[in-house]
Amino acid sequence: MKNSDKTLKQFPPLATDQDAEDFLENADLSEYDLSSMKPVRFELSAKDERLTIRLPSTLLFKLKAEAKKYNMPYGRYIRMTLEHSLER
Repeated sequence: MKNSDKTLKQFPPLATDQDAEDFLENADLSEYDLSSMKPVRFELSAKDERLTIRLPSTLLFKLKAEAKKYNMPYGRYIRMTLEHSLER
């Protein structure tokens, strides 16, 4: 039976790196729907410039809250958001 002939599974929630490692170790990824996957860029290069910006406290609060959802420092979240907006 081809993948197109069967219903593909959704990815389970993976709360930790260990959960993800265990899943990848044991799962047959051909059984899962990969259509929602997006490329990820890891931060490996050094940052050589600094930017100082004044923001309204409400905006900074919202940025910090969004960063927390992704479990990342808010400075990295702001940089990622800027990069994504410039890639369009």
